[in-house]
Amino acid sequence: MMEPVIRVDGSGADPRAGHVRIDGPKALWNGVMIAGTLAALVVATWKAMLLFLVLTYATLLVGHSVGMHRMMIHRTFKAKPRVARTLIYVGTLVGVSGPSGIIRIHDTRDWAQREPACHDFFAHRAGFWQDLAWNLFYRFDFDHPPRLTIEPAIADDPFFRFLDATWRWQQVPLAALLYAWGGWPFVLWGVCARVFVSTAGHWSITYFCHNPQFFQRPGRWWVKGAGVQAANLAAPGLGLLTYGECWHNNHHAFPESARIGLEQGQTDPGWWVIAALERLGWVYAVGAPRPEAARDDLAERRTDQSSAE
Repeated sequence: MMEPVIRVDGSGADPRAGHVRIDGPKALWNGVMIAGTLAALVVATWKAMLLFLVLTYATLLVGHSVGMHRMMIHRTFKAKPRVARTLIYVGTLVGVSGPSGIIRIHDTRDWAQREPACHDFFAHRAGFWQDLAWNLFYRFDFDHPPRLTIEPAIADDPFFRFLDATWRWQQVPLAALLYAWGGWPFVLWGVCARVFVSTAGHWSITYFCHNPQFFQRPGRWWVKGAGVQAANLAAPGLGLLTYGECWHNNHHAFPESARIGLEQGQTDPGWWVIAALERLGWVYAVGAPRPEAARDDLAERRTDQSSAE
C-alpha cells in the first residue's frame, strides 16, 4: 500500500477563523457558465442534450473521480505516464480548476474537516443556497492559514503546470470542435451547461455527504477527532449517478482505497474503470483499505448502517 502524501501543515493554523469573500475570477467564470446554461435551454435540441449527458458523465467519471480524485489527490493507484496525463487532462476539462487548484481545494477542505472544529464554509452547515453560492462565487481567506505543499511530481511537471495556467482556455479547442460538429447548441450544452452542472454536481456530493441533516444512513465508520463526519448516501441509483463517490463514509475512513463502494451492493463505476485499466496493464499498485491493525483512527459503529442501493 502506498503511503499517503501529506500536503497540509496545519501547525499554527486555525480552520475556524477567517472570512468568506467574493472571488472575482471564480465568480466571473461560473457566472458565464450559468448564463451559457440559460442560453442552452433556449436552443435545446435532443442531440445537444444527449451530447451534454454523455460528456458530463464521461469527464466526471474518468477525469475527476478516477484521475484527479482517486489517482492524483489520494494516490490510490499509479498509472503509466501517458495514461496519468490523459486522466488529468480529462479532469481539467471538467472545468473546476487545474491540477494544483483541485489539490488545493480538496486538501484544504479535507484538513479543515478532520480538525475538531472548522468554519461552516468547510463543514457545509450553511443552508443549501448559501453553501452553493459560496462554492460558485466565493473563497475562504484564513486569518491563520495552513501551509500547503504540492509534491514536485505535480508542481514541477511542465504539462501539469501548463494545465494550471490554462485550465479555463482548455474549453476553447473543445468548443471549436463542438461548433464544427453541431453549432451553438452543441457548444452551449457541451461546454457551458456541462461545466456548470459538473461544478454544482461536484459540490452537491460534498454538501449532502457532510451535512448531518441528510445522515439517514450515516455509515459504518467514525473518524476519531474529526469535527466533520461523512455519510453514505444510499438512494436508489445514486452510486451509478455519482460514480461511487456517494459512499463518502467509506472514503473518509479509507482514503487510500481505490475502491469507494466497499460493501455489497454499493455501486462504484469509478472502481470499474480502475479495475479495467489494471487488467490492461495501464495502472498498477492499486490501493485497498488498510488492515485492521492500522485503523486506530477509526471507530466502528455497533450496527453497520451502510446500505446497498
